Amino acid sequence: PTPMTLLHARGKTTAAQHVAARHLDHTFEKLVASSLPLVAASPLLDALRASPEPLALPDLARRLPLRLHRRGPLHFLRLFPRVFDLRPPLPLSLSLTAPAASLLAVASSPDAAARTLHRLLAMSTSRSVPLRAVFRVWRELALPDDFEDSVVAQHPHLFRLAPNPAEPRTHVLHLVADPAKEEFTPAVDKKRPEKYAFRLQFPPGFRLAKEYRKKVKEWQLLPYVGPYEVVDQKVGASKRVSKMARRKMEKRAVGIAHEFLSLTVEKMVEVEKFSQFRKWFGIDVNVRDVFLDHPGIFYLSAKGKRHTVFLREAYDRGKLVEPNDVSEARRKLVELMLLRRHGLGNANSNANMSSSANADAKESDDDLQELELY
Repeated sequence: PTPMTLLHARGKTTAAQHVAARHLDHTFEKLVASSLPLVAASPLLDALRASPEPLALPDLARRLPLRLHRRGPLHFLRLFPRVFDLRPPLPLSLSLTAPAASLLAVASSPDAAARTLHRLLAMSTSRSVPLRAVFRVWRELALPDDFEDSVVAQHPHLFRLAPNPAEPRTHVLHLVADPAKEEFTPAVDKKRPEKYAFRLQFPPGFRLAKEYRKKVKEWQLLPYVGPYEVVDQKVGASKRVSKMARRKMEKRAVGIAHEFLSLTVEKMVEVEKFSQFRKWFGIDVNVRDVFLDHPGIFYLSAKGKRHTVFLREAYDRGKLVEPNDVSEARRKLVELMLLRRHGLGNANSNANMSSSANADAKESDDDLQELELY
């Protein structure tokens, strides 16, 4: 369907239909598919990183929901011998291989992480966000896994933790830095095309009707409040707002989402994780609709039974335009997992595995489709 078809049908479609009707970009879809094993294994990788000694599989099974594959977690672990090191005797113990451990150890410096947190909090209308929301995106922002101690506690002139009065036993992270001394330039301003607010990059085969081009041009020229500008919290509080005010609110939401994605390491994040900040950023529109209604700025993938949004301008042919140490380490880790057992023969056979070498040879990429169920 053309963009105008979606525009006129918005009131009659469900959220699932709206997502299904989007224009597929197979470059991004392949990128998401290649990262599914790493996404599924992330809690396990975190546990192994935090342990100085190999962990017994029964203990891990009790601590983590190891629903990694249709044939069980042990089968999943055997698929990636370049990442997971299984050791006898029974009960089997598990650790990371040396290459995987070195790649997972790559992280931003505490000062760089503090700058990222500073910018994140500066986008909040109250200059504060719930700590649990930051925990949800610490990997995406390349924060150290102990950022509470190594970043927040070490920068008392910037951050302060306080109990959340709305939720018992939770905390809110406050920004205490002087706003008058902040001079943040949004990422969009660094690559802004002449006359327009946002750079547009539509996928191949995307049909742009004349009327749609006109509406996009009008929207681009609308004034809006930037992600770091002070906004009146009463704006958008009423459900009865003019059409023009609604369009400006939507444009501000686009600016915030653009800046948030620019802060992430891989310029991508799960929509559900970004939604944790919606109220704190003062976003009064549906964030999923924001991503779907602006396909020239964002791409939304529904692969793996999760919605992942990408910043289009940050990618060229499926690769980051400006990679960094952390993104490169993660890319190499994904490549290690994609290699699986190729070239290693019947890897981990000394760990008393039940499958034969013949069964190992018949493994195909289709086996990991079960990851999409979780």
